[in-house]
This record gives sequence, C-alpha cells and structure tokens, in this order.
Amino acid sequence: MECYLDNSATTKADPDVVSLMQKLMLEDYGNPSSLHRKGFEAEKYIREAKATLSKLLKCKENELIFTSGGTESDNMALAGAYAANRRRGAHIITTGIEHPAVAQTAAHLEELGARIDYLEVDANGHIDLSQLESLLDDETVLVSVMHVNNEVGAVEPVHEIGKLIHEKQPECLFHVDDVQGFGKLKLIPGEEHIDLLSVSSHKIHGPKGTGLLYKSGRTKLAPLIYGGGHQGGYRSGTENVPGTAGFSLAADKMYKDMDDALDKMQRLHDQFIRDISGIEDIKINGGDVPYIISLSVKDVRAEVLLHALEDKGIYVSAGSACSSNRPAVSATLKAMKVEKWQLDSTIRISLSRYNTEDEMSYTADQLKSIIPALRRFVRR
Repeated sequence: MECYLDNSATTKADPDVVSLMQKLMLEDYGNPSSLHRKGFEAEKYIREAKATLSKLLKCKENELIFTSGGTESDNMALAGAYAANRRRGAHIITTGIEHPAVAQTAAHLEELGARIDYLEVDANGHIDLSQLESLLDDETVLVSVMHVNNEVGAVEPVHEIGKLIHEKQPECLFHVDDVQGFGKLKLIPGEEHIDLLSVSSHKIHGPKGTGLLYKSGRTKLAPLIYGGGHQGGYRSGTENVPGTAGFSLAADKMYKDMDDALDKMQRLHDQFIRDISGIEDIKINGGDVPYIISLSVKDVRAEVLLHALEDKGIYVSAGSACSSNRPAVSATLKAMKVEKWQLDSTIRISLSRYNTEDEMSYTADQLKSIIPALRRFVRR
C-alpha cells in the first residue's frame, strides 16, 4: 500500500484542476495583456479567478495580488510593508515559530536597519498576548504571526491578535501566513483585523508556483518586482493564467466541503492516535488541527524513521519540508522548549481530505513494528 502523508509539504493536484490547466496551456494560451481575442480570453480567466477568490475571502477583487506562492507572498508582505511604511517606524514583531519565508525575510530586514522582536511561545506553540501588547509601540509598522504552524499544527488566536494590534496601534499592519490554514479552516481577513494574508495553491490540491497576497484597502505596500505595471503595479510580470485558474478552482472546491473534510480528517486523526497509543516513549507535539501530527519517537532519529517508513510505501517528513533537503534542528521545536531528544527525533504526518482509514491503520501498524525494531539497535 502507498500512503502519502506529507500533505503539508505539497498535495496531489485535483484532476479537475489538471484538466482546466491543460486546456489553458493548449487552447486558451494567450497573454492576458494582449489586445487580441486570445488575450481577452486569457484575461477572462484571471478576472474569474479574482471573482471566485474574493468571494471566498469576502474581500474586494482589487485587494488580491497573485504571486508565485506562499514564499513570495510572505516576502512581499514583510519587505513591501517595511519599505512603504519606513518613515513611520522600523519595528517589526513576529514569532519564533514562523516559516523560513517570514523568519529569513525578517532577518534580512534587520540587516537593513529594522528592529525585530520575536514573540515567545508556550509548550503548545501559542503566543502570549500580554507579551505582544508589551512590545507594541509607536514605531511598530508590522506584526507577522502564522495562523497554523506548518510543523506542529499550533493555531494562533489571530482575531484577538488583530484586535489588540489595531486597538493599541491603529496604524500598525497585521500580516498572517495562512498557507497551512487556507481551504481547511475558515478565516475571513476583514473580520479578523488582518491587513495582509499569504496563501499558497499547492497545499490545497492546486498547482505549484501559484499563490496570492490579500492586501487590505488601508495597507501601503511597496512592490518587490518591477516591470510592466501588472496587477496595479504591485507585482509586474505576465500573469500565470493556467496556475491562477487552477488555484481558483482548487480553492473553490476546498471551500464547498470544508466542514465535512475537516470532520473526516478529525476522525482519521483520532483513529491514528488511538492506534499508536500503545507505543512506548512517543510524544505528540502541538496538535490544534487534525491534519498535522507532530510525532516524537525517543531513541529513533527522524531521518532514519522517515526512510524506514518510505520502504513500506509511507511518505512523511522530518519536520518542515521547506529547507531544500537540508536537515536542520527545528526552530519551532526549540522555541517550544521540547526535550532535547525530540529535536532530532520528530516526524510530521500530514493528512489531506483524500486520505483513508485503511492508510492510517496501515501506517499505525507499521510504526508499531518499525519503532521497536529500530530501537533494538540503539538500546542493546
């Protein structure tokens, strides 16, 4: 049996998405900036995608900027907001458990003169609102907090965060990386005091290389890419019509049965946790969402367990899959102050709506046999 359980890294594209994109690449392949019929046909797909996604997010169409994915959206949110608001201040607040697309951009801005403060998290990966309140000041131009952590599934209280920011520092912008939440948990930026929201397509059964950045009407943002003035000048470059249309279709399908899909993943999660409960010396980290399971296995290195599972047709990851295949100590687990042995002994199992009970049972059975076998080499 093959069990793909690395859906937080990427997902299998929906067949309807693939069919639509194939049509756009072979038939309606015009440049949406061209003035002839082929161009108008291509532009229509962009307009339809904006209409669909703005309806899902309950925002205006001109508040959406299509990007190449979550990383670019995060970069644009931080660097663009910093550049556009630099005269007001140079203070940015984020957390110690952000995706590298946020963490490394913040580090780069610090080199350029920004003052960066990092919020601490508790053992479950949650920030302390009182610490955020104490750090906010008149020079804070941006707060960036991930909605759903990509490694342990911790969910931050974005509504309370946004409300606090806008009450204490009304001009400060609030950015949310929603790459792991979009399409799975309801989040309406206009209702949650969110000014900037990053989303990626390939986490929701859409194509890779496509995403968006929601930018509220009040938000001042400098572009990262200059050229032909596309997308209102915020992101120049010929639009990725097949990717944008495929992304829009994938998002629409995710939203239509979001609650049922989440319920299904909760059942699969609960079944799996019950099935592995008899394994000694394991620990579940975080766990606010059912589709991300962070599992620490004492005396078994994550990379070894990953490959042992791979031999059985089970695909998981060792923490985040966003480091170009370079294993590194998890900044998220360090920030959560887990026990030292967990830092190199934690795997991530991530589900999609297409996983099954048989797959989860098979994975649990394999873990129950593989883990004791691997430990015998270490403990003898």
